[in-house]
Amino acid sequence: MKNKIVVTIGGRDYTMVAVEDGEYVRRCAELVDQQLREVTAGGKLSQADAAVLAAMNIADQLFKEQEASENLRRQVKENLEEANSLKLELSEAKREIFKLGTKK
Repeated sequence: MKNKIVVTIGGRDYTMVAVEDGEYVRRCAELVDQQLREVTAGGKLSQADAAVLAAMNIADQLFKEQEASENLRRQVKENLEEANSLKLELSEAKREIFKLGTKK
């Protein structure tokens, strides 16, 4: 079901239609509004230029977070592979201990 949510960005109201809930859409709008305020602070940018700079800042944040997420995935994968390798070593050591114990 699609929801209609009114948000304020850059001092203007926008009606958003989304499948996500209203709180999520409001959070998105707040991020965009915050970025707009940051790029326009102390400057004389047009609304369009400010929107482009805000979009660039958000894209930068997105790509950095995606890279960090990918690095974490890679680390988790490596740790799981190491854990599996250690499990195999442990299993082999237990077999060897069992063999040595039965030879007596």
